[in-house]
Amino acid sequence: MPSGQPPGGAQNPHGQDPRQQSSRPQPSSGGAGGNRAKAVAVAAATTVVVAVGVTGSLLLGGGKDDGAAGLGGNTKAPASASPSTAPASGRPQTGNNGRPAVPGWKVVVNPEWGTAFDVPPDWDVKEPSMLIGFDDSKVDYSDPRNWGKAVIAMSGPAILQENWCLSVDDNNGLRTGTWLAAAGTKGAKGARSTGDAALSQAEQWVYAGYTQPDRKSIVSDPAATPYTTRSGVRGSIARARSRHTPEKGTCAFDGKAVTFGFRNSAGDLVAWTLFGATGVRDELPDSTIMKILSTVRLHGKPKTT
Repeated sequence: MPSGQPPGGAQNPHGQDPRQQSSRPQPSSGGAGGNRAKAVAVAAATTVVVAVGVTGSLLLGGGKDDGAAGLGGNTKAPASASPSTAPASGRPQTGNNGRPAVPGWKVVVNPEWGTAFDVPPDWDVKEPSMLIGFDDSKVDYSDPRNWGKAVIAMSGPAILQENWCLSVDDNNGLRTGTWLAAAGTKGAKGARSTGDAALSQAEQWVYAGYTQPDRKSIVSDPAATPYTTRSGVRGSIARARSRHTPEKGTCAFDGKAVTFGFRNSAGDLVAWTLFGATGVRDELPDSTIMKILSTVRLHGKPKTT
């Protein structure tokens, strides 16, 4: 999963505090080995294959659905959210003149899908062309033919504490990392509605980042909830989280995801997702997640149609 300094005082499944590890690769009894999913982050370009130093993984960027393979179908997701107040006009507002909807926050723009949202100042806003996602724990990435086969990926991301939990991979001795939280947008190809997009992707992010290859530890609601952002974008929200993930390793933690399915200005179904570790001292509060979600808005003409 992602990378960063571990939760303050949070213990890993083996009772060690990841922050006490040496800064140099070393033999590991738990580490990032076992069945831990690896996070991937690369520049999206159909002609370039980029090695990911943080994880040692490879992903080929590009593609109409953010370069991810194996997206979930009939899945579900947990909890509801109160809709935000729409503008008096009743129509979604486009852009925000480059200014954040929340003063002091950072703007995250995704020109591929024509969307934008804001994050607090301690988040790291990546290039719009960057893809982040998770490898498939069942795929052999030593075979170049499998490069680019991510379980799920998103573009135009923002990451909170990229080096939140660090560990050593048992297979190659490289340090791997886990993000505390991340957010971004992806296409919802194949979804039948905004609710369908939200339900399927929320659970898929939890599966990809926190429970592979297990789905039984994922808790989710059977239906999405209508939601309207501050700018008047209407869609559906869904949540999912894991409990007692069977994944092993220093940076194996339970996770949660919130997905907002909606249509961009071209009428295409897209999904905004924020995922992160749960059950840890540094866990991103739901109140902050909802405040970030409330800023999701349309931004310009989408490049992908």
